[in-house]
Amino acid sequence: MKTLLLFFTGIFIALIFMGSSKLKEDPFKAAERNYQEYCAGCHGEELQKFVNEDWKYGKSPEALFKTIKYGQEEIGMPDFNITFTDQEIRDLSAYILAKGQKEEFVKSIDHETLIHSEKLTFTADTVIAGLDIPWGMTWLPNGDMLITERAGMLYRFDGNNLHKISGVPEVYAFGQGGLLDIELHPDYERNGWLYISYSYYAGKTLDDGGSTALMRAKLVGDKLMEAEILFKATPTEKRGQHFGSRIEFDRDGYLFLTVGDRGRKENAQLITNYSGSVHRLNDDGTIPKDNPFVNVPGAIPSTWNYGHRNIQGLAINPATGDLISHEHGPKGGDEINVESKGLNYGWPEISYGINYNGTILTEYTEKEGMEQPIIYWVPSIAPCGMDFVEGDKYPEWKNNLIVGSLRFKYIVRCEMEGNEVVHQEILLRDTDRVRNVKMGPDGYLYIAYETPGYIIRLIPQ
Repeated sequence: MKTLLLFFTGIFIALIFMGSSKLKEDPFKAAERNYQEYCAGCHGEELQKFVNEDWKYGKSPEALFKTIKYGQEEIGMPDFNITFTDQEIRDLSAYILAKGQKEEFVKSIDHETLIHSEKLTFTADTVIAGLDIPWGMTWLPNGDMLITERAGMLYRFDGNNLHKISGVPEVYAFGQGGLLDIELHPDYERNGWLYISYSYYAGKTLDDGGSTALMRAKLVGDKLMEAEILFKATPTEKRGQHFGSRIEFDRDGYLFLTVGDRGRKENAQLITNYSGSVHRLNDDGTIPKDNPFVNVPGAIPSTWNYGHRNIQGLAINPATGDLISHEHGPKGGDEINVESKGLNYGWPEISYGINYNGTILTEYTEKEGMEQPIIYWVPSIAPCGMDFVEGDKYPEWKNNLIVGSLRFKYIVRCEMEGNEVVHQEILLRDTDRVRNVKMGPDGYLYIAYETPGYIIRLIPQ
């Protein structure tokens, strides 16, 4: 009995000691842990999003405390009032202000360094540097590259120099909005049409709000001509998140465009608005007669499917011909999906993620009548940009899907069997936030980084 009493006394003392140790944890270390757990997914593991920011809501400890505690709904910043104590928020504010003071984050990629993957050895060659958040990229028939910058610039790169293109639409450059994707018509050499998605002003000021739009135009010299607005999503409001937006043509020549839920998750379950959906158009912006909701009263006729949060990756699987997407989940639950006609992909009724502040978003990961992803990532990798490997430069990666990660600053190589992901490999760790991944017409794989803005290509050895 005495031995048993001593045993439980020892446990009690140990628990008290453990508790006191926790209370004495270094506040800076605790703040760092909280930042990595709750903030890094959006703001970068190295606080990249705080570098050279204009600090719209104030840079003082008091202003930062208020933003974290109460959130900023218009830019998608949730409140952490129930997640952290006031003291933890003060410590987190101090950590951000202390660590986010660098002028820039520059990661150099040595083009002579051999990078060994499971099936291929390659080097990384920097093609373009000095960009400001490159978003979309495509190539003209002569090999020149077209690059959009989210702030509203469009460039033509001739292999040596960047040429600014005029005639670009005014963009609603607020939060995640701006000049987004760019794609050539499949028969570009005959008709000369190129397509650009962007966020547009609903009025004359930021307060008037905006949403996602699509235009087409012809490039004459370094000027866009014959511009036509083909698509404008509604509702419009002053919110800076989830515009989408990717463009892809399928093998039949139909144009697909993604629109995010605009930070209003309830919109994604409604076919009566444009948000949280994939849209299918003819190349001139008219509506295909066989779209699934054309004859549904009140439905948006361009809607191909719905129930999405924010798709920022879109590509045709060369092995199956199917349209494949990836989309951002909240805190966990990023997905890859096969984008099929008329289906509901579940957001926000089902999800493998939770809210950014750690609260429960939904109790369900599946429901009848709602599609399951091919794969999902927990924790979130914040996927952005993807493409399938084609051509003969990387025979070991043939038909693999390459996905970029904003959060973890790497690319993921997904081996595919049909539309199923059977293996994943992480490559190019600890570089920078990946904004896009595209196969070039020269057969090389190009990767665009946003912080700082540069583009590389992978050279197999």
